[in-house]
Amino acid sequence: MTARRAGLWISGVTVVVTLVAGVVMWIVDTEEDIPTIWMGLWWAVQTVTTVGYGDVVPETAVGKGIATIVMLTGIAFVAVATAAITAVFVESARRRLRDAGMEGDIDRHRDIIERLERIEARLRDSA
Repeated sequence: MTARRAGLWISGVTVVVTLVAGVVMWIVDTEEDIPTIWMGLWWAVQTVTTVGYGDVVPETAVGKGIATIVMLTGIAFVAVATAAITAVFVESARRRLRDAGMEGDIDRHRDIIERLERIEARLRDSA
């Protein structure tokens, strides 16, 4: 799976979880806490984004379980988005190094590091 595909997948899952959780929260939580479907959706959006203003809070055990799922989904979305962006930057840097003819230098540096590690290991073993 590519970083882009993972990003699209987790984005889709996040949107679906947010919408479903907002509707379900409106159904299962008490009328005083989440009186309209729009309040349920507002709660879901602020929870998945980890803003959590505290103006709408689930009171039932089922509501708190749904909140846990929504929060974990939001955290997963941020983690995957960060990883996807990082992968793009790393690949861009690799391309620039390859285009500049420096890719061989990286391999030589790795070889030197491996040789130094072997020398250090021998020195430790002989001591």
